[in-house]
Amino acid sequence: MTDPLITLHAPDLSERLQCVACTASFSISEVRYHCTCGALLTVERDDAWHQTLTRALLASRQLSHNPLDQSGVWSFREAILSLPPEHIVTHPEGRTRLYERRSLADFAGIEQLGFKHEGENPTGSFKDRGMTVAVSQAKHLGLDYVACASTGNTSASLAAYASQAGMRAVVFLPAGKIATSKLAQAVGYGATCLAVQGDFDEAMGLVQESASKLGMYLVNSVNPFRLEGQKSIIFELLAQRNFEAPDWIVVPAGNLGNTSAFGKALREAHAAGWINRLPRLAAIQAAGANPFYLSYADEFSHSYQVKAETVATAIRIGAPVNYSKAKRAILDTLGVVAQVTDQEIMQAKAAIDRSGLGCEPASAATLAGVRQLVQAGTIKASDDVVCILTGHMLKDPEAVLAATSLKVKEIAPNLQAVQAALGA
Repeated sequence: MTDPLITLHAPDLSERLQCVACTASFSISEVRYHCTCGALLTVERDDAWHQTLTRALLASRQLSHNPLDQSGVWSFREAILSLPPEHIVTHPEGRTRLYERRSLADFAGIEQLGFKHEGENPTGSFKDRGMTVAVSQAKHLGLDYVACASTGNTSASLAAYASQAGMRAVVFLPAGKIATSKLAQAVGYGATCLAVQGDFDEAMGLVQESASKLGMYLVNSVNPFRLEGQKSIIFELLAQRNFEAPDWIVVPAGNLGNTSAFGKALREAHAAGWINRLPRLAAIQAAGANPFYLSYADEFSHSYQVKAETVATAIRIGAPVNYSKAKRAILDTLGVVAQVTDQEIMQAKAAIDRSGLGCEPASAATLAGVRQLVQAGTIKASDDVVCILTGHMLKDPEAVLAATSLKVKEIAPNLQAVQAALGA
């Protein structure tokens, strides 16, 4: 007899690519990233998964030894994507911890503050959740080349998953604007790395042209399957909280993939009856890379672009591709968009690092944003808030060393030198 916890359901024709603007539908087997009208696409499915993916089934998968059940993405597979098991490329990813630190709650001026640390994923960032789905879909379609533009984390994740799948990865990087550790991951996993003489947005334009004309499969967050994987951050967070929704979920905002995915995940969780209300989303941008904040401040009357510059390299993006989806996420959840300075980001990062959690600079924008929103009265001190830490501390060691006053001290090999160094 076949174990129902191990067998994936067969591909379902109810799954489709659907335009976010004109609602035109396309087969999920078609390689496309935009509707014929030019708008973005999303993966939609009939509501039958609600009856299959029950909370009891999710709980049973926590005890399963099946690699798909052990993945924090594929354990939610009925709500993610229907694929044959042999086409799924998983490390596995997800199952990241949810932390609390009193010192960080005090820093923000709030009573209840949690941190879901996506830096615990295999390549050190949340990107693995989306990449497992995008690369699996590429494998299912029989594709050989996968490509992305990246400020670092996407390239590292793509390189790892492509290598595991036996595919060739090509990554387009803004020359001189990627942390050494992230570049080393992409190179080490075997990707072809192209340093584009320009910023991320120029690299993004080039990879889209290359994908169109050279037959590469694009796995940036314009790819709707990427966002399906990133929904699992919210699904897992809700499960960890016994499906008690927090008041706020706070996320760094760059290309707006997570903001978009989180809005979709919350709508689906609410429709499935997992939660009885929608948390509010707070998308936090760096002040030097703030196009979404400018749009929010202008009541979304215009989509802005900026020349991005910030210490938070993971969100150093001036023309986010997921604007329309992220706008809906903010509006649907009565959310807010805020901007924080590099100084505020690094102050928050120092607090997170000293708490023993650690994160890359972009992640710390969440804590900085909560502190600002509490001071403004938008978030109440009594609110229940969860921040998403998107990347590991070692993703950007240069930023850590440049910002801290603590330096490595070279000493002579004797006890007196140790005492002197310690001020004893």
